[in-house]
Amino acid sequence: MAAPHGVDAVPPARADPAARAVGAVRATLPRWEMVGRQRVYWATVYRRTWKGSIFTSFVVPLFYVLAMGVLLGRFVQAAPAALEGASSYLAFVVPGLVAAQAMQTAMSVATWPVMGMIKWNRTYYAMTASPLAVSDIVAAHLLFMTFRVATTCGVFLAVVAPFGAYASWWGALLAWPVAVLVGLGFAGPLLAYSSTIRSEEGFTIVYRLLVVPLFLFSGAFFPITNLPAPLEWLARLTPLWHGVDLTRMLTLDRPRPGLVLVHLGYLGVLALAGWVLAVRRLDKRLEV
Repeated sequence: MAAPHGVDAVPPARADPAARAVGAVRATLPRWEMVGRQRVYWATVYRRTWKGSIFTSFVVPLFYVLAMGVLLGRFVQAAPAALEGASSYLAFVVPGLVAAQAMQTAMSVATWPVMGMIKWNRTYYAMTASPLAVSDIVAAHLLFMTFRVATTCGVFLAVVAPFGAYASWWGALLAWPVAVLVGLGFAGPLLAYSSTIRSEEGFTIVYRLLVVPLFLFSGAFFPITNLPAPLEWLARLTPLWHGVDLTRMLTLDRPRPGLVLVHLGYLGVLALAGWVLAVRRLDKRLEV
């Protein structure tokens, strides 16, 4: 049958050459290269936004250390046994603040920016129009979040070093990747959550019901043994407590190998599960 007037008859195999080209690229290039090709975009994003993150990422944590560890710490007179082996309240509170900062940095980069890329500037949709798969997009974005957490916590650990909060230099050095793992443990699930909700009001709920309670009651400012028994065990189930306890063991030079493996396993499984869930949620959200 002849084609309608004014419409060219296009063979089915040539109906969408752009889509076939995208599919061909996806089939031939390795996944790691597809992820690496996004480095220019994320480097440009960071160059344009890093100044706005200086205060929340570096200045605020330093104020916490000065206020809670140095000034308030002068009035806290407790034996090391009451502070999980720390010789001072400053040495006790610093690792907790490092782990908490990793959580808060993950919160800042995995919530509103993710929703912006879906709802406002729709960058994710533009990415999926290229040969990039959703798994490539999520992997690159999580790598950028890892970079943000690593730089924030690295500067934090370096700035606090002159205050004498570490028992050994190697403990502080090992605490850095632990803080990054804590951030990843929150970044993946938060990215998945941000890909699901339709309104930014959901972030307020997460901040009030998750971030603030974890910040206050996961052992950052006082041992969780001071909590009632049910709340103590509830705190032990939270990812931030695992990060705080592991970071503190390292900075105080008191590692317990069995517990270290438990903490690393918990945080590693959480980060991996969050990554998988983020890919599935974002893929479903970007369906047209």
